[in-house]
Amino acid sequence: MKKQFLYTLLTSLVTLGACAQPSATLTIGEPTGLTISKNIYGQFAEHLGRCIYDGITRDGKIRMDVVDALKEIKVPLLRWPGGCFADDYHWRDGIGPKKSRPGKVNAQWGMVPEDNSFGTDEFMQLCRLIGCQPYIAGNVGTGSPAEMESWVEYLNYGGNSALGNLRAKNGHPEPYKVPFFGIGNESWGCGGRMSPEDYAAKYKTFANYVKNYPGAPIQRMVSGANADDYHWTEVMMSQISPRFMQGIGVHYYTSVDNEWGHGSATGFDEAQYFEGLKSCLFIKELIDKHSAIMDKYDPQKKVFLAIDEWGISLKPEPGTNPDFLYQQNSLRDALIAATTLNIFNNHCARVRMANLAQAVNVLQALVLTKGNQMIKTPTWYVFDLYKHHHDAQWLPIHLETPDYSYKGQSIPAVNASASRDSTGNIHITMVNLDAHQSIKVNTEIKAQGKVTGQVLTSAHFNDINSFEQPDKVKTEPFTNAKLNNGQLSTELPPMSVVELTINK
Repeated sequence: MKKQFLYTLLTSLVTLGACAQPSATLTIGEPTGLTISKNIYGQFAEHLGRCIYDGITRDGKIRMDVVDALKEIKVPLLRWPGGCFADDYHWRDGIGPKKSRPGKVNAQWGMVPEDNSFGTDEFMQLCRLIGCQPYIAGNVGTGSPAEMESWVEYLNYGGNSALGNLRAKNGHPEPYKVPFFGIGNESWGCGGRMSPEDYAAKYKTFANYVKNYPGAPIQRMVSGANADDYHWTEVMMSQISPRFMQGIGVHYYTSVDNEWGHGSATGFDEAQYFEGLKSCLFIKELIDKHSAIMDKYDPQKKVFLAIDEWGISLKPEPGTNPDFLYQQNSLRDALIAATTLNIFNNHCARVRMANLAQAVNVLQALVLTKGNQMIKTPTWYVFDLYKHHHDAQWLPIHLETPDYSYKGQSIPAVNASASRDSTGNIHITMVNLDAHQSIKVNTEIKAQGKVTGQVLTSAHFNDINSFEQPDKVKTEPFTNAKLNNGQLSTELPPMSVVELTINK
């Protein structure tokens, strides 16, 4: 009888331990003087598939429903015209009367006609409507230094010159004052298949002709590495003076690979859910290693790191042109976006720009369009939750988190970032990646005030917003958070993004 009692007691304790709710501890420190640049929340629009035509524009006009959606999340920066398209783009083809603009084939994306009806002045109008800064990628692959020099003059020179007068003739007498200009795109690949040494030499020549015109200083962007090509960054930092570059890029796409190539955007199981999250988290290692190389040559961090293409790359939707890269957007993608943005926030000393690929109808889009309809994706809601971090003071964190494990592999279940805005309110964004368990988070923070919150979650990790059900995955009020004497306690639902605000 005694042995049976002990066996029963031990079995009960093991069962209770196995069922115990996991918990995380978070400590939020005081400001260090670092700011989370709003440009971390930048977007990207390329002449690819239905991003520009039938996405940003319809029947030759800019879509105001898309503009309003981008304004709502306070998009700070928009990169254009590519992407791979940039090194095939000749800017003079896209100015002047639309009926006289020469047509060409989009050889990069699907061999479809490009009528150049959306060009420089239309892009600048789009940026004005959104209220964002333009980031233009110039043509190194098939262009020339003279062509790039003339484009920058058309954009930024306010005096009396042939190009300034041409801009005025096209309806824009005042200079655009474009603040960011990329010297090529993916020059290791579709932008020219160059070695890093060859590109560094070309960069110095082209960048020399990207001028700072009066009242229009411009930041020159280096076409950066493909993911973990650290040698590329080493060559750029060692061969180009910081005087001639202000930012250097890195491109990284989360992938979910299986025997058929990229995984489905909707028809995936927990194995592919987990794989996508694990792939996403690799970006932290990339940032750390590229930053270490930059620190060696630029310890004062004058040159910033721009993750100017990022997102999840999946199979195009069945029945669509595979070269158009149109994919649906699930709760998994939202969790990947939120996790990535938390990583960017926590690396804000070096990462001061990023551009999600892409804004409309391509890859991990913010919005999808179909005829006159437009829907916001789960990723759009993440950017809506995180907009309070724009230009806010970064608050350092220390996080101890349980793991989310699947078939012998483990990743951290919780990630977070925090900031203090100009009014003194504190914003905390937390993500629970665990597909099954809610997680308690006990946070130590020197703050008092009223706590409000929002949560983004859904019943299944592959839930999406469709044109038939546009609001299936969206934010809801979150009330499961309490602050008392510097201790903030909350419980994160499985597969959720939670944004908490401590109102001063």
